[in-house]
Amino acid sequence: MENYKTQWSTEVALEAMRKWCAAQDRCQSEVRNKLIEHMVFGLELENIIVKLISEGFINEERFAKNYVRGKFRMNHWGRNKIMQGLKLFHISEYCIRKGFAEIDDSEYFSTVKLELEKKWATLKSGKTMAHRKKIQNFGLQKGYESEIIREVINTLFKG
Repeated sequence: MENYKTQWSTEVALEAMRKWCAAQDRCQSEVRNKLIEHMVFGLELENIIVKLISEGFINEERFAKNYVRGKFRMNHWGRNKIMQGLKLFHISEYCIRKGFAEIDDSEYFSTVKLELEKKWATLKSGKTMAHRKKIQNFGLQKGYESEIIREVINTLFKG
């Protein structure tokens, strides 16, 4: 049996989306997908989104800032991985720039350094090319920029 969601009326959809957006910051694409799941389409869907924006329930700039802060501070993601995540939500370049303004450059570098040093500590002793490669791959997977990774690796191998 296929799992269909119930079809919402405009009033039910609007109230449900208000509650959903109040619980956590949401972006337009998340709300749009949720409404489509409940068979709300076309002009009705667009009117609900416009109403949610005008009431302050959806704010893409606020979403981007909170997303960047959360992914950086809690998950220690790098700029590249955060950027990919924001693009998956169809966030505008303007909002992405505003979001990235939430990260202080010195705090960012310190976090990258700390995360790579922690990874370094988990490796068996020795300073081989394999160790360099593992740390580099770890940093790239976290979304850090290759220039910063290289800079940190060079300091680890000198020390």
